[in-house]
Amino acid sequence: MDTDFDETYILLLLADSNLPTGSFVASSGFESYGTHGFLSISSASSAGKGRATITGTVDFIQDSLHTYARSALPFVSDAYRIVDAFKDLKGKPEIEHDTTIKKLLELDELYETMTLNHVAKRASKAQGVALLTLYAKGFACPSGLGDEDHLSKSLAILIDRLKLMVRGEETHGHLPVCWGVLTGALGISLLRAQHLFLFLHARSLLSSAVRLNTIGPYSSQQLLLHSVRPLVEAEVSQNKDIRTGIFVDMHHNDADNRPATTWPLGEILAVRHDLQHSRIFNS
Repeated sequence: MDTDFDETYILLLLADSNLPTGSFVASSGFESYGTHGFLSISSASSAGKGRATITGTVDFIQDSLHTYARSALPFVSDAYRIVDAFKDLKGKPEIEHDTTIKKLLELDELYETMTLNHVAKRASKAQGVALLTLYAKGFACPSGLGDEDHLSKSLAILIDRLKLMVRGEETHGHLPVCWGVLTGALGISLLRAQHLFLFLHARSLLSSAVRLNTIGPYSSQQLLLHSVRPLVEAEVSQNKDIRTGIFVDMHHNDADNRPATTWPLGEILAVRHDLQHSRIFNS
C-alpha cells in the first residue's frame, strides 16, 4: 500500500468541513473582535469599508494564528509523540495504557492552566471531546470487517478510555491534546498534523467571518489561498519544534522554546464574548 496515498487520504477526510468537531459553533474571538469595532478600523492603504473589513479580518487571523501556534501547537506535538511512543510498543501496547493516559492527563492539565480565559477553555473542551468521539465513531475500524489488528484495537481502547475520563470530568479534553492523540492514532506525520491543525484554525475563522456576513464566501476562499497560506506556513515553520517542557529536561534559558500567549488583546476580547447582547457563536 502506498503510504503517501494513505496519508493524503486521511488528510482529505480530516479536512472535511462537515466533520462533527464543534468548530462550526466557535469563532475563537472573531465575533467579539467585530462587535468591539476592530474590523472597521481601516489602515491608511484601505479603500472603502469592504476593503477595511478584509484587512481587519486578515489582521485578526494573523494575530490569532501567531498566538495559537505558540500556545497550542506544542501541546499537539507532545500529545502526538506520546501516542506515537505508545504505538512503538510492539506486541502488547496495552500494558502501557495507564502510563500513556497519565502523560496525556498531565499535558491536558497544563493546557488548562495556561489557557487564560473561560470562553476559550469552554470551546476547546467541546471541540476536544468531539475529536475523541469522531475517532471512535468515524475512524476506528468497524468490528464487522474482521481485519482490525491488535494495535488498532489497543488504540481504540486507549482513546475510548480518555473519552470516558473527559465525559466523567476526570480530565478536560482540550482540543490541542485531543488533536495530537487523533492524528497520532491515525498515523499521519507530525508535520502534517501540525500544518493541518493551524490550517483548520484559520479556515474556521474565515467560516466565522462568512457566517457573520463580514466577508463573502468567494472572498473567504481568496484569502484562504493567497493571504492565509503564507501565514500558516510561517507559523508551522517557526513553532513546529517547540515543546511544552514537561516531559524533557529544559533549562531556564530555554523559555523562548516553551508555549506562550503572544496576543493579550485577543485574550481580552475573547473573555468579553459572553458580554455581547447578541451572539451566534459560543466563543
